[in-house]
Amino acid sequence: MSRRENDETKDHSSKENASNRLGTGKAGKKRREKRSSSPVAGLGRGSSKKKETYNLYIYRVLKQVHPDVGVSKKAMDVLNSFVTDVFERICEEASKLCHYTKKQTLAEREIATATQLVLPGELAKHAKSEGAKSVNKYQATLEHSKS
Repeated sequence: MSRRENDETKDHSSKENASNRLGTGKAGKKRREKRSSSPVAGLGRGSSKKKETYNLYIYRVLKQVHPDVGVSKKAMDVLNSFVTDVFERICEEASKLCHYTKKQTLAEREIATATQLVLPGELAKHAKSEGAKSVNKYQATLEHSKS
């Protein structure tokens, strides 16, 4: 055996040994673990994070107002987009207000002002009163849970 053939054989066997240690190659025939593409480990293939929507809440309000009326999927998608858009606009405006006043904390006042700036007239008044009612209800539950 020539020196060149000997070097090639050593090189080939060292690659094979390295691949055996890594769990790959012909001699070891070990299986590699399949990695799932899911963002949450352990949930398996194909499962991904659920998209959060307001569909359930829109449906509940519809049933409170008109119990005998239904809504199509397309209409629900439009309403969901509308609610998301309005919330994004209010959040953006409230963020600007905090920036203008050089405050780091977003409070009820900034949300109320942003709501008045984004929503027109009577709708803003109703939204502000409902928001104030919700904040008061939340604060009451906090006080109740302390005692």
